[in-house]
Amino acid sequence: MKALIYKEFRLAMHPICYVFIFLFPFLILIPSYPLAVGFIYVITCYPILFLGANKGQQSNDLLYSVLLPIRKKDVVLARIFTVLFMQIVCMIMMSLLLPFAIYINKMILEANEIARASGEIIQDSTIPGLGYNSFVLILAIAIISFAVCDLIFFPIYYRKGKSIVMSTLFTIIAFIIFIGVFTIALPYIPGLEFINNLHLLIQFIILLVAILISAFLHLLTYKISYKELEKVDF
Repeated sequence: MKALIYKEFRLAMHPICYVFIFLFPFLILIPSYPLAVGFIYVITCYPILFLGANKGQQSNDLLYSVLLPIRKKDVVLARIFTVLFMQIVCMIMMSLLLPFAIYINKMILEANEIARASGEIIQDSTIPGLGYNSFVLILAIAIISFAVCDLIFFPIYYRKGKSIVMSTLFTIIAFIIFIGVFTIALPYIPGLEFINNLHLLIQFIILLVAILISAFLHLLTYKISYKELEKVDF
């Protein structure tokens, strides 16, 4: 398994994947920008990872992997670990950048107050949906979103070993809907305004539950995917 994961990072992972997972979390620093949007770009790494430029499908990476003296289930597990790595790195990056985002937003609010005091008409800078005080909740939602998307993507892809277009399309649509509903639209539903001001302890409890749900869904993803792969006749 160690050798397979090493292959994933040295051969399968295209350099643009690293650019995406390290660069797009900086979107959190943009004022008045939905905080969860940066997570979407992890999903866009999937076709790059599975198809790749001169890698992935184009160089028959899956065929090469299954011809090795290893179990097909290990091929699937190594790829799931690779995807989880991208997801975790993105979430860590956004968490590390959160204090800077809060500071930038605070400076903008202070500048707006000064401008307003001088008689200028200034529109307040607000973040659509869940804000900085709900960032832990956003992480919990993102974790479940990633798990649901993996449950969609992996089984479809490994059903024939090349269904990259349909699996990516369904995954991106599902992620956008899930994130859009639970991080942007939900707080605006009458009676659910309290979601944007949940106590931090409650948010961490939700995060823990989300991690457990994610672990279960990824285990399910792994089992379904390798069973689909074992049916493929290369």
